[in-house]
Parts: sequence; structure tokens; C-alpha cells
Amino acid sequence: MRRRELITMLGGAAAAWPFAVVAQQNTRLPKVGVLWHAGSAQEEGTNFKALVAGFSDIGYVDGRNITLEHRFPSEIPAQFRSMAAELVASGVDVLVAIGANAPPYAKEATTKIPVVFALVPDPLGSNLVKSLARPEANVTGFSNSASDLIGKRLELYKEIIPGLSRVGLLVNANSKLAATYAEAVRSAASNLGLSGYIFEWRSPEDLEAVFEAMKAAGVQAIITNPDGWAYTYRATIAKLAIVNGLALSTWSRQTFDEGALMSYGANHDAICRRVAIYVDKLLKGTKTGELPVEQPTKFEFFISLKTAKALGIEIPPTLLTRADEVIE
Repeated sequence: MRRRELITMLGGAAAAWPFAVVAQQNTRLPKVGVLWHAGSAQEEGTNFKALVAGFSDIGYVDGRNITLEHRFPSEIPAQFRSMAAELVASGVDVLVAIGANAPPYAKEATTKIPVVFALVPDPLGSNLVKSLARPEANVTGFSNSASDLIGKRLELYKEIIPGLSRVGLLVNANSKLAATYAEAVRSAASNLGLSGYIFEWRSPEDLEAVFEAMKAAGVQAIITNPDGWAYTYRATIAKLAIVNGLALSTWSRQTFDEGALMSYGANHDAICRRVAIYVDKLLKGTKTGELPVEQPTKFEFFISLKTAKALGIEIPPTLLTRADEVIE
């Protein structure tokens, strides 16, 4: 090869290198923003791990072929709003909102970017969508149907506690769904011949006094509603229930494991894991309205014999056989 030809070839290659580097640098990974409700990934517990695993299941690895931007507002309304706006401003391709309280802020933050919610008790009542089958606008996702399960949870209580007459709802008054849950409890309790009482709390510092008020009112059993704070302070709530001799029914495995008597609800980790399926479809061009809001079809029933013993409650054998899992 002649020297001039070699110089020309090398010069051409050298000129091409910067373009190759620039092209590589300009390759943009799809970006997904995730607005949680607690203050950290650790506080979110297995839900956080399940969501990340869901992306891994279908080949997405954070930092390699997708960017996951997580925000943890710690149940503070101003931070919900500012963090949702921050994620939208950062140019996310899809905005994910987890829990009952985060999705309204995500919807408020954008009318163009697709929003996928998860673990929402009542998507219609929350005004997130106008139709479950064909959501309008830019919002769809996954419900945990929690508000529809209150009657079932009270029915189980009637089987467990002989002579049950008074039940209570421990509800975060700051939640936008507080009134919905209160009405659901009153209605379900009345249908079962029970008296339903509502006990509100606005901060963790209120809990001890609220539990004392429950005991003073003669309440025998309580339920909690799916809520960010009720999730974050699930261990405190379970401990106070036992200390005050109150049966506690929760809505998920994560809240049950902290010491509740029982739990009846959807598998929240499984729901979080499915979020990636919808995100993937949206990234590939599917329209939000073509993705119906998914509702759980299977519910888990857990009983803790350890907690029952601490409360002096004997669980009927027939109920034990119906449980998905019994904790000794």
C-alpha cells in the first residue's frame, strides 16, 4: 500500500471516530420517573424491590438500557407536588406513581406524559380515570380494589370474634380517600349488624391517644385502610393494637407481618411487579387509553396464631383451613 493511501485511510478513520463517539453519546436511554410515597427505598420495603424486579424480568436494567428516577416524598403533600413536577421537567418518558396518595399529584403534573399508577384502592372514586376498561387522557394503571374488601374483612372478624358488636376504622385524616373509607366502613358494618366507629389520626404522634380512645369506646376490632402513613408506621400500629387488646386487620402481607391478627387483600408485590409490563408497552408506542386499569382477581388471607394468643382469641379451625397462610 502506498504511503499516501495509508495516510488518507488513517485520516478518514480519525475523522470518523469523533462521529462514532458523538453518536454513542447521543444514544438516549428511555427514562421512567417513579413517585413513591414513603421517605426511602428501605421504607417502601418489598414493593420497591418488586417494582425493580419487574423491569429486570423483561430485560430492563437500570443504567444499561433504561433510567429509573426514584423520588420519595415521605407523605408530605408539598413534596408530592414538587417531586412530580421535578420528574416531569426532567423529561421522563413515563411517570409511575405508587400508592393511594401519589397518583393524583402525578396526574396534576402532566397531561401529556403517560402516567401509570399502582396500588390505588378506587381509581374511579379518586377521579384518576373515567373508565376502567378504556381510560381516557394519559392515565392508567393497577388497582388493589382495597375499598371493595372492607365488607369481607368485617365478615371474617364476625367469624373470629364471638359476640362482635363494635368495629373501628383507623384512618389518616390527611388522605384524600379518608371520607370514602369512612363511609364504606359505616355501610359494611351496618349491613352486618355491627356498629362502625371512625378514628382519625393526622400524625404519628396521635396514634397512642387514638388507640386509647378506641379502647375507651369499647371497640373490639379495628381495620386500617391502604395509606402511605399506615404502611410506613405499620409496626407501631400493630404494637399499639396488641398493647390495647384490639384485633387488627390489615390489607397486605407487608402490613400483616408486623403483628396484625389477620390480613385480607391483593398481593401488592405482584402488582408492583406488573408495572413494568405497562411501562414497556407505552415505551413501544401503545396509547394509554388502550391499556385498561387492571384489578386483582386473587386475594390473600393470612392469620397469625401468635397474635391471636396474645389477644386471647381462639381462631375457629374452619377459618384456619381457608387461610392462605397461618403464622404460628
